[in-house]
Amino acid sequence: MTPALSGATRVIAIVGDPIAQVKSPAGVTAELLAHGCNAIVVPMHVAPADFGQFMRGMQNAQNVDGIIATVPHKFAAFEHCASSSANAHLLGAANVLRRNTDGTWHGEMLDGLGFVAGIVKAGCLTAGRRALLAGAGGAGSAIALALLDAGVSSLAIHDADAARRDSLIARLAQRYPGKGQAGSADPRGFDVLANATPMGMRKGDPLPLDVARLAPTMFVGDVITVPEHTPLLEAARSAGCGIQTGVGMFREVQALMVRFFLDSMQPQP
Repeated sequence: MTPALSGATRVIAIVGDPIAQVKSPAGVTAELLAHGCNAIVVPMHVAPADFGQFMRGMQNAQNVDGIIATVPHKFAAFEHCASSSANAHLLGAANVLRRNTDGTWHGEMLDGLGFVAGIVKAGCLTAGRRALLAGAGGAGSAIALALLDAGVSSLAIHDADAARRDSLIARLAQRYPGKGQAGSADPRGFDVLANATPMGMRKGDPLPLDVARLAPTMFVGDVITVPEHTPLLEAARSAGCGIQTGVGMFREVQALMVRFFLDSMQPQP
């Protein structure tokens, strides 16, 4: 469905650095139109140094009803939220913002919920399983919390930035004391593996986990959408593991985004 653009069209900005790789504009726009909302998602390329200025501009743009924050703005976006979900507050990150009735922003973090929904659909069992996560950034933080919410018995977190890893473990301990710990690239002993790093987007990237130690009993998920089958996932499939691609996660996150925005947008004749 093509939007009939007019002065009444509501705008949702999707902001990132870079931005050309995002897939949300067409999909979220089409779903909102299908629900009767005259709205469009517009990509905007904003550097981190300019993000505060961008948010001040969006605050004053009265036809901007929402913001989707992508890499690297998810932590910065939360700082502009007057209210948020419990999950976004715990993580200090948000990837979707919508207007409160007073014009301020309400934030939510959907990456983890979408990742877990996708792996469950792909046949992964989470309850009582041991999980290893590579990457403690915005998406990784959300996935860590969602895996614990989904019942994993323990979660090891591997990140090159030890301070960022430890900060995430401390946040998770507020809800799940003792279940998060520092991990490594070695997947032995784990049941569920998740890559939330950009390793695999570019040819020649190092692998985020030691694929020589994969076992067919493991399930491996990735957040990367291009290429859909990353070197990590190709190795996992060759080892007999179940897999979920970043595209599978993206579909679930997109559906959650639409529901989030529909809660505050009114269908129009």
